Amino acid sequence: MRSGITRRWARGSLLVTILLVMVIEGMFLYSTVHGYYDGVEQSMYRRFSSISGQLKVYSGDTFQRTAASRSLALRRMVEQFSDKDKYEFMLLDGQGNVIASTSGTSAAGIIVNEDFEEAQTDPDGYGTAVYTTSTGELVMSVCCLVPYAAEEIVAMRLVTSLALVRRQIDNAFWLSILVSAAAVGFTIASGLYFVRSIVAPLGQVERAAADIARGDLSVRLPETNPPRDEMDRLRGSINRMAQGLAETEKMKNEFISSVSHELRTPLTSIRGWVETLESLDDPEDDNYRKGLEIIHSETGRLYNMVEELLDFSRLQNGGIHMECRPLDLVAELTDALLFCEPRMLQEGLELNYTEPEEMIPVYADPDRLRQVFINILDNAIKYSAPGGRITVKLWTGEYKAFIEIIDQGRGIPPEDLGSVKAKFVKGRNAVRGSGIGLALVDSIMTALDGTLDLRSTLGRGTVVTLGLPLYKI
Repeated sequence: MRSGITRRWARGSLLVTILLVMVIEGMFLYSTVHGYYDGVEQSMYRRFSSISGQLKVYSGDTFQRTAASRSLALRRMVEQFSDKDKYEFMLLDGQGNVIASTSGTSAAGIIVNEDFEEAQTDPDGYGTAVYTTSTGELVMSVCCLVPYAAEEIVAMRLVTSLALVRRQIDNAFWLSILVSAAAVGFTIASGLYFVRSIVAPLGQVERAAADIARGDLSVRLPETNPPRDEMDRLRGSINRMAQGLAETEKMKNEFISSVSHELRTPLTSIRGWVETLESLDDPEDDNYRKGLEIIHSETGRLYNMVEELLDFSRLQNGGIHMECRPLDLVAELTDALLFCEPRMLQEGLELNYTEPEEMIPVYADPDRLRQVFINILDNAIKYSAPGGRITVKLWTGEYKAFIEIIDQGRGIPPEDLGSVKAKFVKGRNAVRGSGIGLALVDSIMTALDGTLDLRSTLGRGTVVTLGLPLYKI
């Protein structure tokens, strides 16, 4: 992972940075070279401007005399040129040949005619050339056409060495290379530090995720509170995921243990009574009939438990399928109460229910709705003591119909009230059961666009309120 992220960073950010530095370096060197060359060129332009100004004074006489005076003045300027150590000053004829020069009449090997040719076509009469002499010296020559007639003299030329300029350019080049290298080095160092600050925690997260995938749910990553960045939030999310998986695993184990116990009890009873019935030959024996009743009862209990587990499996695998149609909620609730009333009487409980006279239309799956009612009523019966009362109320609001089932049982501890609707959860006061009944009820009510609310007082009972949208006929 380290090499992968580092490689992507090198190909992306670092490569872009290096290309940008190279572009800036090229632009800097280009501007530096042209700046120095333009400075030298402008200094020679100023010298020509000064010479032209001096020639201007030779005016007012006849043309021939003025031209001769100018020619003589230019020759004297060459002889008396004060900056011989900096410039080579030349006078040129109409073919570009050197007439006079500060170093003599011949300047072979140090001149080219490019500047002279350019000056002849330039509107301002100037031409420039940068070249290497026969001795290998880099020079710049600037040619200027004489603005006034001066006999055979047509142009002036200044030639200067660029050795000092080249040294300045070389110094600027190496300085820019040093700065660029420092910038790239800083970018690499800071980038690697940043990449490693991400890669190391990611490696830690990767190892923790691998441990969790192998089943070690005790793994926890170090956190900072409050989180400083996305990596801290990621570590917190991994820790919460591991905690959630650990809690789910614990609840699942408790669920399996509970279901195993719940299955073992009726199976043990059935097995015992089957063995008893095998020893009885008289079908009229009271124990024979009692055994059949118990086997029938325990078989029904097993069937209901298996159905509940199948519903739970369907819930885990993508939800419960609904076959909804318009229903009379009053009729459905009354049927469920009639089904549960014999058991209430058997347990010594009183049912308090007044059936509304008018129908209440809802749109629901009748089988699932009946499952919800029976599950809630079954809980009310299981957790109520003999002599208690179960009250069922049914009324309508503006948009919903509400069913309230109130028992006087043992109630739910406050610490369990918020989690009893979760899968696998059984409260501390729970009796027999798989622990998925309320989770199924809550899922069914959610699928029906309904609600399930619980209120309970420990030792005094529980109130379950179901809400279903009214069906507009």
